[in-house]
Amino acid sequence: MKLKKLQFGGSVRLLVLLLYVVSSVYSQEGSAANDAAVMQELKKRINPPSSLGWNDPDPCKWGKVQCTKDGRVTRIQIGNQGLKGSLPPNLNNLTELLVFEVQNNGLTGSLPSFSGLDSLQSLLLNNNGFTSIPTDFFDGLTSLQSVYLDKNQFSPWSIPESLKSATSIQTFSAVSANITGTIPDFFDAFASLTNLHLSFNNLGGSLPSSFSGSQIQSLWLNGLKGRLNGSIAVIQNMTQLTRTSGCKANAFSSPLPDFSGLSQLQNCSLRDNSLTGPVPNSLVNLPSLKVVVLTNNFLQGPTPKFPSSVQVDMLADTNSFCLSQPGVPCDSRVNTLLAVAKDVGYPREFAENWKGNDPCSPWMGITCDGGNITVLNFQKMGLTGTISPNYSSITSLQKLILANNNLIGTIPNELALLPNLRELDVSNNQLYGKIPPFKSNVLLKTQGNVNIGKDNPPPPAPGTPSGSTPGSSDGSGGGQTHANSGKKSSTGVVVGSVIGGVCAAVVLAGLFVFCLYRTKRKRSGRVQSPHTVVIHPHHSGSDQDAVKITIAGSSVNGGDSCGSSSAPGDLHIVEAGNMVISIQVLRDVTNNFSEVNILGRGGFGTVYKGELHDGTKMAVKRMESGVMSEKGLDEFKSEIAVLTKVRHRHLVTLLGYCLDGNERLLVYEYMPQGTLSRYLFNWKEEGLKPLEWTRRLTIALDVARGVEYLHGLAQQSFIHRDLKPSNILLGDDMRAKVADFGLVRLAPDPKASVVTRLAGTFGYLAPEYAVTGRVTTKIDVFSFGVILMELITGRKALDESQPEESMHLVPWFRRMHINKETFRKAIDPTVDLDEETLSSVSTVAELAGHSCAREPHQRPDMGHAVNVLSSLAELWKPAEVDEDEIYGIDYDMSLPQAVKKWQALEGMSGIDGSSSYLASSDNTQTSIPTRPSGFADSFTSADGR
Repeated sequence: MKLKKLQFGGSVRLLVLLLYVVSSVYSQEGSAANDAAVMQELKKRINPPSSLGWNDPDPCKWGKVQCTKDGRVTRIQIGNQGLKGSLPPNLNNLTELLVFEVQNNGLTGSLPSFSGLDSLQSLLLNNNGFTSIPTDFFDGLTSLQSVYLDKNQFSPWSIPESLKSATSIQTFSAVSANITGTIPDFFDAFASLTNLHLSFNNLGGSLPSSFSGSQIQSLWLNGLKGRLNGSIAVIQNMTQLTRTSGCKANAFSSPLPDFSGLSQLQNCSLRDNSLTGPVPNSLVNLPSLKVVVLTNNFLQGPTPKFPSSVQVDMLADTNSFCLSQPGVPCDSRVNTLLAVAKDVGYPREFAENWKGNDPCSPWMGITCDGGNITVLNFQKMGLTGTISPNYSSITSLQKLILANNNLIGTIPNELALLPNLRELDVSNNQLYGKIPPFKSNVLLKTQGNVNIGKDNPPPPAPGTPSGSTPGSSDGSGGGQTHANSGKKSSTGVVVGSVIGGVCAAVVLAGLFVFCLYRTKRKRSGRVQSPHTVVIHPHHSGSDQDAVKITIAGSSVNGGDSCGSSSAPGDLHIVEAGNMVISIQVLRDVTNNFSEVNILGRGGFGTVYKGELHDGTKMAVKRMESGVMSEKGLDEFKSEIAVLTKVRHRHLVTLLGYCLDGNERLLVYEYMPQGTLSRYLFNWKEEGLKPLEWTRRLTIALDVARGVEYLHGLAQQSFIHRDLKPSNILLGDDMRAKVADFGLVRLAPDPKASVVTRLAGTFGYLAPEYAVTGRVTTKIDVFSFGVILMELITGRKALDESQPEESMHLVPWFRRMHINKETFRKAIDPTVDLDEETLSSVSTVAELAGHSCAREPHQRPDMGHAVNVLSSLAELWKPAEVDEDEIYGIDYDMSLPQAVKKWQALEGMSGIDGSSSYLASSDNTQTSIPTRPSGFADSFTSADGR
């Protein structure tokens, strides 16, 4: 009985297995049969030419069709066949379909839905006459990578939400596809989308925020009939972009964004828009850029000068540049007005009307007197943004009218310092905060600002119109018209004013005593007037050489009465003497850190050119606002600590520093010719002349002396750790100074080394430092040796454009220096070589080789480098004898004859009769000449050499 049960159970299992196999075969045959039926319907509708060979009853044997072994259709590739007709509605029954291509035919009618084809990867439907597309077209297409819908005759349609299910999509192209509406804001859902082509449709609105951070490389949005508008700021976060050619011929009206993050951008085409503001340096200096098209906009400021390697389409007369010649700076008044316009977003109204280089020509809203701007009338212009503190740079300004706009924020304290201001009208805006203490003769109009006098703007009440006060009938809000003439008739007001003044004086006196006490307690060493900062470029002990800067805001104007708005913990991080500068001063001298004043960018942040009203120039190094890493703070403190302890004619002088909230700024003397790297590596692009060999020698000697001073002649010895051409600055006399002391460290005992965090620049790092992190002065010697090699060859320390075997300068230079022939080829071809120059170059090459020796003890010290270079750069030659010199010495003349000649000349040309010299031939007395004027009593200079 048991055996029968087992036999029965086994039979059941076998039967089930047989049924499964049969059903699977039947299912596969059925699916293949279904695919064949769909293909026959497709053949019927498109009537393919006989050349395709669609006559066999098995569609898997048709031309341009591929199937699996079990007869499932996977590819239909019948593009460019001159086909007519339409597509069958049941194409989505081809569930194994991977590729469907019917491009460049004459197919018409409605597109069928492809929903549910989760294996479909490529869909080419472009260049036909399809008339509609179903809303569920993209449902379930999770494997779709490419879809081309271009140049069809669709009825107006919008990009459907169902596209979001195509999460693997890489290319979406629908050029001239009659798409309407706006670009949907869901492109952050596509991790692989690299090509988005939507040109020549009816799209409008603005660029979606989901573009930010996307992987899009090629973006085509040109020729849109609806015309996209608003800002293109989102582009600056599309870091994978290589082409923006699709953004032309729209209505974008914003300034150009920061392009520094778009390291792969090659083609930037933004013509035929309404873009305003200056062309940023981040675009001009973009290394990857090959084509830039900016014609027909309202771009302002100087005409940018792109490198010769960039193909430029940017007709100056189709923009609003101040001058047509590229690279020529604008008039200072133009720069100031552009800085003012920046805070209100560079309005199109300004950009359209402010053309040329003379704002008194006249420009819209501007009135001048004798070339000086006296009135700015920008009322009822729909301005949004804030009131710029840069208005304070227009010292001739008498009237500033900003009424009836949408300005927010506070009235800048700097405006109260305008010496000639007579009227300020900011009525009917959305301003808040306290009103600065303007002079009594200034007419102030602030009515219509609900929150004037309040420290913070409260959120607007629901249903309350902007700029009006609920319950007020006159719309005056919290503001009023102030005619500060001092004519008050009320006795109560007079008495109140007197009492208030006495109280204010007592409070101010108390504050002064408190600040003085706190300053002494914290031993900051700072002495700061509420109105001026005195920057001492030299420790001379007097103010004769000091740079005096007027502070834009003082304690009276609402600033910190102790002279800084820094956080308490940051207020005294270094002891640097009297070198603190107000943030408002630095905003003033740099036109509020205007892009037109950018000198360069580095790991610390951005360096701006600044200029005082008297023409004194300075370089302001600004850490990126809000970015304060521990490393950044250490470098900031290091620069101040080092540069306040060292002074040398070949080290850049620190004039002062600023700490204000998250702001960290260093102020240096201005070096007009910029970095050595400009003249070594970028001279062609910047239109400079290559350096002559004698000039290179002098620069090398200057650097050597500066570093020698750091290593051993200063009061303390320091190691720079980041010597390179971009940290060597040149003055107008082309003499060099070493800069950037953020990585400087105290030098250890000569027989010891210190392990420290690796810092510096690859290509200049000494091998023992790169491997072990141990620092001695010899790591600077190695870097200096690399700089000498760069001066000799004109090549960079690390040049990735070179073949791998010559990418690294030091080993390549060693190989080239082996014999005279190869060495001569390695010398910069711009150097004019004669025998004397070649001999000098060879000597410097030998010094460079020793300086870059692998072992630190084999490298010379910087004193040796100075001796070698000075013997080449400072060759002494006797002066030519001037035969006409009346005081020349005739060595053939006897001494009595010479004395008689001197006596005969007495009284001529101002010879001082009181001077002591020989009176007669037998007088053997001599005298020591008086010390020349200006010669020190004793030589105590710390300048070393």
